Amino acid sequence: MNVLIIPEDFRKDQYILKPLFSRLLQAIGRPRIRVEICRAPLLGGVGEALKSERIADVVRKHGGMTDIFILCIDRDGDTNRRQRLNRIESEFTDDRRVFLAEHAWEELETWVLAGLNLPSEWRWTDVRAEVSVKERYFEPLAVWRNIADARGGGRKTLGEEAARNIPAIRRKCPEDFNALAQRLETHLQSN
Repeated sequence: MNVLIIPEDFRKDQYILKPLFSRLLQAIGRPRIRVEICRAPLLGGVGEALKSERIADVVRKHGGMTDIFILCIDRDGDTNRRQRLNRIESEFTDDRRVFLAEHAWEELETWVLAGLNLPSEWRWTDVRAEVSVKERYFEPLAVWRNIADARGGGRKTLGEEAARNIPAIRRKCPEDFNALAQRLETHLQSN
């Protein structure tokens, strides 16, 4: 079985999504499922990732070899984004494939932070509520850990580290990461 993760922009997001979903699938008892990141076409932002014609391009290009598509984008403070994701899911799920979509509250970097030991002066409720979590928390952590110049601005190192703690990410991000994990698990159990 093959899973294609569709980020709004793979250039940095791949370093978060690949390790998180590979470990999530191991945690739910499906370690042999192959996880790939969609690199072509490059969507280049949330606006493009929410366009049906752009998603149709991805499905056309990868449909023959993909069983499950998962679109992962940032919420960016838009509380109405879930409705659009629901429409995309229904538009692209059919009898041959499932299409899941989720928006990270507020940015994908939040999922990484949920799996890490954070500085003691940071409160998780503050991190979770921050719309600009990347600038306010993730990037300062990468600088503090001296990995800001590493792959993906530290995302590769921190993404792999966070992936070792999937239960914490599911617990700390129930509305988004865990909701997606539950829908994925339900689908895999029924197939």
